[in-house]
Amino acid sequence: MVGRNREREAGKGPGGGPALAAVVVCVCLAGAGCSGQGAAVQGANAGDPVAVLHRAADRLVDAKSAKTRTAMEMASGGTRVTIRGEGVYDFRERLGHLKVRLPQDPAGASEHQPITELLAPGALFMKNRGAGVPRDKWVRVETASLSDGNLVTGGATDPFAAAEVLRGTRTATFVGRTELAGTEVRHYRGTADLARAARGASDGNKEALAAAAEGFATAEVPFDAYLDDEGRIRKVRHRFSFSNGQEGGAGTVDVASTTLLYDFGADVRVRLPEGGDIYAGKIAAGAVDGKN
Repeated sequence: MVGRNREREAGKGPGGGPALAAVVVCVCLAGAGCSGQGAAVQGANAGDPVAVLHRAADRLVDAKSAKTRTAMEMASGGTRVTIRGEGVYDFRERLGHLKVRLPQDPAGASEHQPITELLAPGALFMKNRGAGVPRDKWVRVETASLSDGNLVTGGATDPFAAAEVLRGTRTATFVGRTELAGTEVRHYRGTADLARAARGASDGNKEALAAAAEGFATAEVPFDAYLDDEGRIRKVRHRFSFSNGQEGGAGTVDVASTTLLYDFGADVRVRLPEGGDIYAGKIAAGAVDGKN
């Protein structure tokens, strides 16, 4: 994918759209409403909750694209931080663009520039990455090489990967109907298995999810998912756990990753970097600068 330019525009669909932070972004670098009618709409959420959740990623592909907001809450040793992101995603091309904002330093004295992230099948591109990377260069990471499969590394979970985790749903219950940002949704709660999700995932996520199944403290992922009446994910929250690499393996980081999807059918334009725009040098481990 290096050295290629790709630009895509998703078609219009039916309506609807700092130490710990450094650990997360570097952990693996170092090591709408209801518009359908009749049975088709009712069937999107009918039947066994496990089966409904297995189909959720496919419903996003049908929706073509969406705007997204992300939040990643990390807790370790009594310290808790939240990294937030916002952008767009094309579910057919598996291309996305996010602006990820790191939290302030504890004293609040230093602000981080947002990290620009481009999501592509099998790859994560980051700009303003810090750690000695020139401002005008991108860092490219193979997601299959990451021990978390890029579910955590970038400070935001790839929206389609988040959906494909649900392909590994083993147990689930229907909690009830509720409202989310003015849209009626169905709330499901369950547990997914990352190894199972990898077996059913698309080619772009298969190896990454398999890596996550091996790299996390457990392959079992508790989740809460909220689906609209067309079976599209409006919100999904996963809970992950991994070692932070401290000596003796004593440290564990607990992560709650939330992905919100809205404005389905939104225009998406993603231009991947040329080969000459990608940083080829070494990246300092365990440090994300992102400062002015």
